[in-house]
Amino acid sequence: MITIKNLSKIFRTEEVETKALSEVSLTINEGDFVSIMGPSGSGKSTLLNIIGLLDSATDGSYTLLDQEMVGLKENLKSKARKKNIGFIFQNFNLIDELSVYDNIELPLLYNKIHAFERKKKVEDIANILGISHRLKHFPQQLSGGQQQRVAVARALINNPKIILADEPTGNLDSKNGNEVMELLTDLHASGSTILMVTHSDYDASFSQRTILMKDGVILSEKLNHKNVDVLVTSKN
Repeated sequence: MITIKNLSKIFRTEEVETKALSEVSLTINEGDFVSIMGPSGSGKSTLLNIIGLLDSATDGSYTLLDQEMVGLKENLKSKARKKNIGFIFQNFNLIDELSVYDNIELPLLYNKIHAFERKKKVEDIANILGISHRLKHFPQQLSGGQQQRVAVARALINNPKIILADEPTGNLDSKNGNEVMELLTDLHASGSTILMVTHSDYDASFSQRTILMKDGVILSEKLNHKNVDVLVTSKN
């Protein structure tokens, strides 16, 4: 599904050049649940943003569903992003002025889905995630866990090929955080492909594989089997 080869990202200003990613190579297959860990500044969020087509690589190759993304025109990137990728953010990124219903519906409007189909999709996903009784509420009327469920609903509404989660439990207490991780586990069990950036070893243990990054490179990968970590590769 995703193949990354020798991917690099350099941020340049007039005075300084910073290499955020250095020749990163990675493969994510359909149905994988992969975590990316590492200290601040390791490049994990930059990598996630490039995979999510929110940022562009400086060099290397990134293919999504056999289509090369590096160098692709912005309008084609936008189309690929809307069609294939759902985002879950640490800060939820809900629009306070819109109801829960309207927040979930928004991606369908962008994709010009008919009103009748939009209504059915929103009601169906809200029922699955247990937030049907909150559709008329506004984000500030919800708990953190409920807001993240709304964010998950919005991420899933277009049936994306891959879900990208950036610290999905970062702003939640342990109870709500655990509920979100169980939800992601259920989504994975139903066939979703998930790539998650996290600082939490506990959250990473829910995934099949954990990638450790530092200074813009992948240091190692390990498989997670019932909380027993098996070192698979070590690079650099």
